[in-house]
Amino acid sequence: MDEVYEYLVKDSGIKYKDTVVIGVSGGPDSMSLLHLMNRIRKEMDLFIVVAHVNHNVRKESEDERKFLQKYCDDEGLYFEYMKIENYGEDNFHNEARSIRYNYFDKICKQYGAKFLLTAHHADDLMETILMRIVRGSTLKGYSGFQKMIHKGEYIILRPLITVTKDQLLNYAKKNSIPYVIDKSNEKEVYTRNRYRKHVLPFLKSEDSNVHLKFLKFSETLIEYNNFIDKQLGIVMTKVFKQGLIDINRFLEIDHILQTKLIYNILEHIYGDDLLIISDSHVNLIFNLIKSERANSIVHLPNNVKAIKTYDKISFSYDDLEDQEYEVEIDKVVNLPNGMNLEVVSKSEDTSNFVTRLSSKEIVLPLSVRTRKNGDKMNVKGMSGQKKVNDIFIDSKISTHERKLWPIVLDASGKIVWIPGLKKSKFDKNINQEYDIILKYY
Repeated sequence: MDEVYEYLVKDSGIKYKDTVVIGVSGGPDSMSLLHLMNRIRKEMDLFIVVAHVNHNVRKESEDERKFLQKYCDDEGLYFEYMKIENYGEDNFHNEARSIRYNYFDKICKQYGAKFLLTAHHADDLMETILMRIVRGSTLKGYSGFQKMIHKGEYIILRPLITVTKDQLLNYAKKNSIPYVIDKSNEKEVYTRNRYRKHVLPFLKSEDSNVHLKFLKFSETLIEYNNFIDKQLGIVMTKVFKQGLIDINRFLEIDHILQTKLIYNILEHIYGDDLLIISDSHVNLIFNLIKSERANSIVHLPNNVKAIKTYDKISFSYDDLEDQEYEVEIDKVVNLPNGMNLEVVSKSEDTSNFVTRLSSKEIVLPLSVRTRKNGDKMNVKGMSGQKKVNDIFIDSKISTHERKLWPIVLDASGKIVWIPGLKKSKFDKNINQEYDIILKYY
């Protein structure tokens, strides 16, 4: 942590008597950062505001708020707090992050802060890079996150980016820093936790300084991304005007600039959380651009759609109120909820996102549609039929999501699968006889 201290005091840009906001959860990472900044506060006469967000998903959250507020009271630090009362229907982690940073932005402006500090560390960077490599992203996405981001009125600073989780825990122990533990960080249902528990320990066993290699990788990609952004800026105004892609001009530029342009548009639509979009979404737009059809549509996450009208591509939002669909399943079906349904040749997945069917037991062709009143399905492992609406209720699917949730049926009208939720009696185990595999992703 000596290196972090030197950076904050000499190279970060923080000056004597500056106002600094620190995002603090109460865990060992943010409490270690707060402890270090409290030491610097006394040396540089800083005005520090601790900003805490209660995500309201764990019963311990209120106790953590009280713990942190008492710590700030004891240390003479200003404490600001918000509780998230309601979430929408987007991905929880994406939405929580957006709410959190909007709140931090509000606090920074309220106090006229020059800096917002967060406790993202080297392990966080490694996890983010690995997750995006597996999912697919852009140069900017693959770089993970930056140490410093200029937001206009203030700067987001992540000074712990060179420090590992173990180093932070050792610092907290050495300095008797109190902290709380979020038990959800141990649950392997979350993708990041699986990387944290299984992948990072292996990489660290190969090289104890592997986190510095990832940091170098990140910095290199950021440098290249900035260069490509400059090149794109030269042609952007000719290719993308008034929210429309000019297909003819788009096809004249290099492929790397084409890809960058599409990602820039999607980043503008979805914000800076690149986990919402993936290579498959970009490929859908490329296919739309190259399609010989004069008019066509592809659906993207969060009800966004890309529309081709002759030689132009536009982007807008779906009106979901009365939208219904029924499509025959050939190879790949791009669904209005932004997901895909694909016939695949093989898969080891045994979750509800894959079903295996025998053409001897169903009537082809298969199709996918929105639900209808009275829909019922013979659920695998259960006797009799169950209402599709009851399956939605049991699975806690919102009424908003139910409108577009895909229902797969055969030509006789029998429902053979509710992708992502339940398999039917027609589903085959991986060691049984089947000749059709459907994947939902």
